Amino acid sequence: MAQLYDWPLETLEAYKPPLTRARDFDQFWQSALAALEAVPATEHMETKPYPAEVELTWVQMRGADNVPVYGWYARPRHTAARLPGIVLFHGYNYCYEGGVNEVATWALHGYATLALMVRGQSAPDVTPSPQEHVSGWMTQGILSPATYYYRGVYLDAVRAVQWLSAHEEVWPRRVAVVGGSQGGGLALAAAALAAPWVAAVVAEYPFLAHFERAVDIAPEGPYGEIREYLRRHADPEVTTQVFNTLSYFDVMNLAPLVRAPVLMAVGLVDTITPPSTIFATYNHLTVADREIAVYRYFGHENMPHFVIRKLEFLRHHLKEAR
Repeated sequence: MAQLYDWPLETLEAYKPPLTRARDFDQFWQSALAALEAVPATEHMETKPYPAEVELTWVQMRGADNVPVYGWYARPRHTAARLPGIVLFHGYNYCYEGGVNEVATWALHGYATLALMVRGQSAPDVTPSPQEHVSGWMTQGILSPATYYYRGVYLDAVRAVQWLSAHEEVWPRRVAVVGGSQGGGLALAAAALAAPWVAAVVAEYPFLAHFERAVDIAPEGPYGEIREYLRRHADPEVTTQVFNTLSYFDVMNLAPLVRAPVLMAVGLVDTITPPSTIFATYNHLTVADREIAVYRYFGHENMPHFVIRKLEFLRHHLKEAR
């Protein structure tokens, strides 16, 4: 695919739109995190067989509103020492059936790895939407930040970070958050909301970023669910209400809260998470140790070259740092 479809790279590198935070943005998240802290992370763990030198465990814990949170935990077998940790987040509408191999691969690289199963997508969701919505998860509960689907997902991500950080097999303060697409957005959100526990962030072409532009220009992918909802509900007041809700979950608005080193990746022909939305988020990061890898002729896809950069970045910040 020929570059470009969004903006030239020099325009993207300078793009820093105003944040769209509501006045009670900080208060909203403080209250949400307090609700999470009020629920003990009671856990149930069940060991599963896996045909490699990996110990694989099914984990169930409790999250905000006492909702069950599920994940796969893997660590290298026959290792007594504490390990650096990775919380892994998956892409939109992904399922870990078969994908558990990715979790095991990170363990084989020497990391204690917890892969969060996102509610409704790869795990049950027991929180029904309070109003009708279009197909998918993007518009569930979208008329209020208190009922929006991603409130629970973001708090699940924080609970996953807290659980792994407190695990007896994991080095304290040596936990990274890693993911692509939706997983990249969740990595940034978790780093912002669980800042004391996160040591490094890897976010590949993050989703859930700069909603106001993404909904307008993304030619394909889940942002279209929001467009469809606004076509069904064309009242301008509904549009205002929807974007007000989304502002609480926009990782661009959460970016200034990130305190850990960040490595991001962007493909300049990405038609699902437009490059301008990714640069808008990156340019609002305030950490000195930040880098974005630009792949001019790649879209929303695996970038083999970035795998090496990601491994080097995580080794430096989790294994070599003292």
